[in-house]
Amino acid sequence: MKKLLCTLALLPLLLVSQNAQEGLILENVMLTANPEKIAEFEAGIAAHNKKFHNEGPYGARVYTIQNGKNAGKYMLIMGPFTWSSIDDRPASQEHTDDNNKNVNQYLTSDVDVNYMKMHPELSNFSRDFEINQVSVFMIDVKRFKERDFMEKVLQKVAKVYKEKMPDQIYGVYSNEMNNMEGMDFGWVEFFDGSSWLGKEDKFVQFFEEVHGTGSFAGFLADVEATTDGDRTEIWTLRKDLSGPGAKVISAMRE
Repeated sequence: MKKLLCTLALLPLLLVSQNAQEGLILENVMLTANPEKIAEFEAGIAAHNKKFHNEGPYGARVYTIQNGKNAGKYMLIMGPFTWSSIDDRPASQEHTDDNNKNVNQYLTSDVDVNYMKMHPELSNFSRDFEINQVSVFMIDVKRFKERDFMEKVLQKVAKVYKEKMPDQIYGVYSNEMNNMEGMDFGWVEFFDGSSWLGKEDKFVQFFEEVHGTGSFAGFLADVEATTDGDRTEIWTLRKDLSGPGAKVISAMRE
């Protein structure tokens, strides 16, 4: 019976996985609330998500952005799903009317939408975990350098993490749409408390233990040759504004 209940709970994910050869994507929607209507916006989006985006691939989690140029804004994320299933998102007239009445009227016109493709072969979702805070490292890749970046930079970093930091949960994503905003790739790490940000950084040491003494200098040259810059944002999950809970099942990200 326990196995049957587990299978039923994961059924939406199993249906999505039938089209997994397409690749799974996340829909990221950055929202800016009217500063004079924040309470109304938060009450409205919380009720909307609980009613229409409460579970499954169309469940919506909401984060607040803590730093950088987007500090104070909200990030709403749905997925993972495939392009084939994206049109099945809630889209009834009732949903549209509720969204317009209780969410959109409290927003400014500053909205940004991105579709991020998951790379499970480079990520580590080896166990279930609960989202609390997220470090989002965004990379601006030079034009026509995507393949070099993947082979000379990203794959090497993933190898270091898998050999030296196997318990760290993280995801690697690429933007499905061309953009001029420096958001071509994202490396996302999940952590529980701010003390994680102050831990000793041993990446250089770990890199040379994995790839050989003196290899880090060549790695930096490859980074410079393939990227135009990067930035990091810290996001905090707003459980009160989200549909699904904080727990993420590893099968959802594979």
